[in-house]
This record gives sequence, C-alpha cells and structure tokens, in this order.
Amino acid sequence: MANQANDTMDKLVSLCKRRGFIFQSSEIYGGINSCYDYGPMGIELKKNIKELWWKAMVYERDDVEGLDASILMHPRVWEASGHVEGFTDPMIDCRETKARYREDQLLVYVPKSGDGPMYAFPEGDPEYITKKLKKARVDVGDYDIRPLSGIPVEQYARVIGPDTTVAGTLTEPRLFNLMFKTFMGPVESDANIVFLRPETAQGIYVNFHNVREAARQKLPFGIAQIGKAFRNEITPGNFVFRMREFEQMEMQYFVKPGEDERFFEYWKQERLAWYERLGIRRENLQFHQHGEGELAHYAKAAFDIQFKFPFGWSEIEGIHNRTDFDLVRHQEFSRKNLQYFDQDAGEKYIPYVVETSTGVDRLLLTALADAYEEEAERVVLRFSPAVAPMKAAILPLVKKDGMAETAQNIVKGLRKHFRVFYDESGAVGRRYRRQDEIGTPYCFTVDGQTMEDGSVTVRERDSMAQERISQDQIMNYLVDRVM
Repeated sequence: MANQANDTMDKLVSLCKRRGFIFQSSEIYGGINSCYDYGPMGIELKKNIKELWWKAMVYERDDVEGLDASILMHPRVWEASGHVEGFTDPMIDCRETKARYREDQLLVYVPKSGDGPMYAFPEGDPEYITKKLKKARVDVGDYDIRPLSGIPVEQYARVIGPDTTVAGTLTEPRLFNLMFKTFMGPVESDANIVFLRPETAQGIYVNFHNVREAARQKLPFGIAQIGKAFRNEITPGNFVFRMREFEQMEMQYFVKPGEDERFFEYWKQERLAWYERLGIRRENLQFHQHGEGELAHYAKAAFDIQFKFPFGWSEIEGIHNRTDFDLVRHQEFSRKNLQYFDQDAGEKYIPYVVETSTGVDRLLLTALADAYEEEAERVVLRFSPAVAPMKAAILPLVKKDGMAETAQNIVKGLRKHFRVFYDESGAVGRRYRRQDEIGTPYCFTVDGQTMEDGSVTVRERDSMAQERISQDQIMNYLVDRVM
C-alpha cells in the first residue's frame, strides 16, 4: 500500500509540473526545500478555491466581515498569544547524519526481552523499519512499538536512529521555536526583532473592536481573512501539504459565553457541507476529535476535518472552540478593554470564539488528489467546474476553411467572463487528452457543420459524451454549469 501511495503521489507531482500547476521554487538553483511556485494552472486553481471560500464565508452571509491584516505585527502580539513561549517543538538531532527530527514523529521498536538495541523510525513509514530490521537480521515480532517520548533519555545510547546503523547518536530533545525572526529598521538588535506571523488569527483578534464598530455588527458575528503565514517547520513534506510559507483561510466567530457549544456544532456542519461545493467526495472526508492529550492549551473542544490522501488520512481544516482565551490575553497584554457590551442583555463580557481554519495549499492538494484518476487511455482531473482552472477549451477541427477564425471569435467573446483555452495543435483527440489532464470540464469543437449551421460540438470531460449546440448558446451553457 505504501508503494502504491508513493507511486500515486509521484504521478501527481509529475503531472503538476508537466501541466503547469506547481513548480519547485528556485529550481534552476537546485530548489529550496518545502517551497513551491504556482504555475499558470496552479494559480487559477488556487484563486478559484479562495474565491469559493470567500463567497461562502462573506458574500453569502450578513454575519461575517472581511479583513486583511498585516503580516508583520507588534512583537507583544505573539507574547500574548503564547507563540513566543509555547510555539515550540521538541527536536532530536542525529550526531552522525546531522538529520533533525520532531520527537513526536519518531517511533521506536523496543525488544520484548528488554535487552539489545532499539530501532527508531519515522511515523507513517512502516516499510522503512521493515527493511531496516531485515537488514539487521531480527524478527519484527520480537519487538514492541513505543513513541520515542516514552523512552528514558538515559536509554538513548541503545537507540539506532532512522538514518544510521550506529546506536547512541540521537541527542536529547531540545525545544525549537517555529517562528521566523527578522529585524525592523536598520539595526539588527533584540529591540528591533519582529516575527513573520505563524497564523492569521491574531490579526483578527487585535482588530475585533475595529471591525465590529466599522461594520456595525452585533454578536454573534465573524471576521474572515485569507493571507500568508510562515512556520519554520523542521519536517515539512508530502509536496505542498506542509510548507514553511503557506496561505491560510481563517474565520473567527465571536459569540456570547454559553452559546459557544451550539455555534461550535453549527460550524462543524457548515464547514463539512462546504466541501461538497469544492467537489470533494464525501467518502474521502471524516471528522477527527481531539482527545485530551491533543487539545491545544486554548481549546475547549476541537475537531479536524480529515481527507484521505494517498499517504493516509490527514487534517485539512480545524474547527476549534477557543473560549475567551485570545481576547483575554490581548486585553491583559495591551491593557485595552476588549469587552463587548451586549445592549440586549445589558451586560459586558469577553466573547468566546469558534474558529474555522484551513490552508489554501492543503485544499489545492486535496482538490488535486480527489480529482486525479487514471483510466485506460487517459489521465483526468475531475475538478468541480467551479474550481477548474480552465472552464472551457475552444478547438477548431482543422486550421482551414475559416474554422480557426470562428473559434478565435468565440474565445474573444468568452474571455471577458471565463478563463478559456484555445488550441489548434495536433489531432483533436490528443487535444482532448491535454484538457483532461488540467481538468477542463468542457471542450467546444468548431468543425465543418459549424460553418454550415453555426452549431458546435460540446464534449463533457467526465463522461466524454458529446452533443451539439448553437455557438451563440455557449455563454449560457457555461454560465449554467461552471458558476
């Protein structure tokens, strides 16, 4: 299964480069780890996903307002949020290979006899340890699996690290802060340190009253934001699933204390339902509830929406009941009154917050993975028409008898409203296949009959079924199906 998953991901990554979805950043210089550039198809898919989220979250509601907060914020913001003190991961280094691992992502095969070496391996990679144990000529059945965090440090001398055959090379866990630091102003001193934001939520909390007053909102209401965030991940991976520079879509919904649980359940269902609009198959989605050991320090309750990627079930969105933690902390650190005066109840209180947080890059990978299918004669991306990078392709059957000119005129009429593609190169069947690989839902072919009666052939991507419509109906045809 692991080989099949890796094979699927390899094919998906290859398609993304070949068809202009995603490129390795700085590739001509050898690339930079965990940073990617979005090509012509990728940026369209990304834009469409963001617009679909914004439309559902802001345009179609009267209780959510938009915001675009600055990436650089006052350092005290991150002290109040707990990121300076607590946004850390315990890290393990290997003295021999110089590799670095997150402690919570290493598992250890411990001999049941209690004697002999222990073997560490990355979580989620069982084939790795099977090969390693086979090479060491030991039987997997003679071992128990434990997290590295459950192994006393004094026994590390017996642990053979993931990328070495020598025991005792792993260091003790050390805390590593995930925020990127930089300096504001010409002098690089501690007084001038600022951070690239690791999340967009704090920009919403510090603007709670600004937005509420400007938009004349009453509780309950939300503030939505799409923006870049940065985390110095030590173990990024799985293509664009976990990166150091990424884009978030977050909405913080402010409610009266005591009503938080009701709205928490409401937003769980709202967010799950939105994925149908994104075109994601329901069988590939599930909720995962955070247990006591998983809950963040600020959370009263938390659920992840998980997607079944080729590499397994993984989080694509979090829904959290953050209580009043954030506003209380910012009130304490800023010494500004962040209470809300409830005119109907005649009382003041700090609102509770229900958060929905997802990553644009993860949703793009979700859309790609869910849409990707291999058939006998083609590879197809079955995107929802609403997010497909190209909405239609216009194809002249041949480049003579006025067909190319007619096709180009159709393109000119559509481009004011849709992203469409013109292709006159090669056999029409080959052109269909190229459009299938970028997920274009409809192809309109101009042929000899077009020149006689003005009709064109419409070919639908998923079924490959064809029908004829009048060329002056193309606009309405697309409006009905892709908007």
